[in-house]
Amino acid sequence: MEKYEFQDNNKEQVEKAKKNLVYVAILSIFMLFAGFSSAYIVSMGDSFWLKYPLPMAFYISTVIIVLSSITFQLAIYFVKRGNQSAMKGLMVITLLLGFAFVYSQFKGYGQLVDDGIYAANNHIIVTDGKYGDYFEVKMDGKFIEINGNDYLIAGKIMSPQQREDYRNFMMQFIKTKEGSAFHPEQYGKRFEIYFEDRPLRVLDGKLVNADSTELKYLDNQRLSYLAVNVRDGRGDFFVRGKMGKDFHIYFKGKELEYVDRELRLDGVKLKNYLQIKAMESADTASSYLYIITFLHLLHIIVTLLYLIKVVIRSLSGKINADNSISLRASGIFWHFLGILWLYLLLFLLFIH
Repeated sequence: MEKYEFQDNNKEQVEKAKKNLVYVAILSIFMLFAGFSSAYIVSMGDSFWLKYPLPMAFYISTVIIVLSSITFQLAIYFVKRGNQSAMKGLMVITLLLGFAFVYSQFKGYGQLVDDGIYAANNHIIVTDGKYGDYFEVKMDGKFIEINGNDYLIAGKIMSPQQREDYRNFMMQFIKTKEGSAFHPEQYGKRFEIYFEDRPLRVLDGKLVNADSTELKYLDNQRLSYLAVNVRDGRGDFFVRGKMGKDFHIYFKGKELEYVDRELRLDGVKLKNYLQIKAMESADTASSYLYIITFLHLLHIIVTLLYLIKVVIRSLSGKINADNSISLRASGIFWHFLGILWLYLLLFLLFIH
C-alpha cells in the first residue's frame, strides 16, 4: 500500500514539476513579447510610421493554429478516457497543422516582400536613385513622370506594356562600373536619359554628357540605383500601391498626404527638415512586424520539434491514460502559443 502511495506521490511531484517549468517558460515568453509591444508603441510615437494591411496568409495561420489547439485538446480528452487510437490520430493531425502554420507564416512573409515590405535595410521613401533628383527619362519624346508609385506619360498612367518596355530599357544600367561600356538598346530612338536637365548621348558604347565627358562613378551608381527602382516597380515609396489606399504614413499619430511628391499634414506642407527626416527614416514598423512575428514562429518551430517526440511516443503506446504528463504539459504550452498569436494578430491589426 505504501509503495503505491509513494508512486502516486512521485507521479504528482513529477507532473507538478513539469507544469511549473511550462509556466515559467510561459511567463518568460509573455514578458518578452510584452516588452516588444511596449517598444513598438513607444517607437511609433515620434516617428514616421508606415501602416498597411496584414497579409491574408496571417489570417489563414490564425485559423490553422486555432484548429490545432482544438485537435490537441481533443487528444488529451481521449487519452484520459483510454481511447488510444483517437489520441494518436489527433496528435498526428495537430503536428501536421503545426507545420501548416509554419508554411502559412512564410507565405505571409513572401506576400510582404512582394508588396515591397522588407525586414531590414529599408526606408519608407525612396532616396537612392529617386527619379528626378538627378536623372529623368524621355520615352517616345515625352518625359516620364512619377506620382507616388505611379508612372505617367503626358499625365496618363503608363500601360503595362509601356512599363515593361521602360523596365527592360533601364535594366541595362544595373550594376554599372566606372569605365564600363554601355549598350543601351533603342537609345535615342524610344528612350533618352537626361542628367541634371541635359540629355546624355552615347559615345564609343558609353553614356556621356553633352560635352562628351563621361559620367562620374557616383553618377553611374545613381543611375544604377534608379534602374533597380524601376526594375522593382518602385516610384517614391518602397511599399507598392497607392498611398492613402493601399498603405498609410503617419507622423506623431496623424496621417499624412502626399501631394506633388511632398508630404503634407492637414493640407499643409511639412517643413523642410521634416521632409528630410521622412526621407531618412527607416521603416521601423515593418522591422517590428518581422521581429515580433518571427520570434513567435521560432517558438512554434522549437515546440514542433518537441511535439514530434511526443507524437512518436504516443504512436508507440508510451503515452496512455496512466502516463500522459508530457502530453498535457506540452498541450498547455501549445495553447499558450496559440493565444499569444491571437494577441499579436489583434495588436498588429489595431496598432500596426
